[in-house]
Amino acid sequence: MTEFDLRLRAVVPAPVKVTYEALTDPAALRAWLAEHAEVDLPGTYTFWGRYAPDGAEPHQRVLHADEHTIRLAWTLGGVETTAQFELEEDEDGTLVTLSQSDLPSFEEVLSDRAGARGELQTFWTLSIANLADYLAGRTLTPKCDYTSRELRASIVIDAAPDDVFDSMTRAEHFRRWSGVNIDIEPYVGGRFAMGGFELNPGGAKFVEFDPGRGATIEFADGMTERWELEGTGGRTRLTVMHSGFDPENPPYPGWAGWLSGSAALRRYHELPVWRSIWREMHIAGIPEGMFTFDA
Repeated sequence: MTEFDLRLRAVVPAPVKVTYEALTDPAALRAWLAEHAEVDLPGTYTFWGRYAPDGAEPHQRVLHADEHTIRLAWTLGGVETTAQFELEEDEDGTLVTLSQSDLPSFEEVLSDRAGARGELQTFWTLSIANLADYLAGRTLTPKCDYTSRELRASIVIDAAPDDVFDSMTRAEHFRRWSGVNIDIEPYVGGRFAMGGFELNPGGAKFVEFDPGRGATIEFADGMTERWELEGTGGRTRLTVMHSGFDPENPPYPGWAGWLSGSAALRRYHELPVWRSIWREMHIAGIPEGMFTFDA
């Protein structure tokens, strides 16, 4: 039996049959998952291109497929991994469980020694977030371009800049929409600590903090993340950019994580009856207490 290092569970707003079609129709996959896709089950299920880790060419083969499960072998950096989708009926649509084997250790990811396999966790969180919005007929979040050295993206949120800014800089709001445990000191020089101060006492630091307009966070390695908010007609254009990193080794795992977070932030502000799509995020090696989702 395959031992999975990653398990993501999310509810998407469509019946199982419709969700399965979104998972197996090449045109749908090209919308929410990857630049290129070919599917002809039970023999073929491949995706590749700039929006997939190690995506210069397809590296997947089908291990199993039925009306509720798709299991793939996916070779990245010379290592064969297993990715699996499982679909179950849920009162709000379909419960999607994504499992992934052969992830590198948390320490390898943090030290940038993990290669393409280190990009899988946030690749899948962003992909499932886009699957949920695709099925809801909502605008999709920009994908991570694993060939680009420019990490910059803009999204439009149907909420005022002050409200969006507070959601990004007040820990009680950030925890609710993101599902990530975090502590934030909302001022210049204040800490921004993913995992909370207990797990991450130093955190990153705010080097700019302009309520309703923007902020810049500087990390210990010198990388910065800049948020710019521009309001018009009660809506906000949020632009996020990373800089100060080694251009030969862009921090794609973190960048895709921020993009998937942007999808959650939009839903938080725009859905009249909001509930996170996520039901569980289990990642082997991640310190306990990082996520606040219920199992």
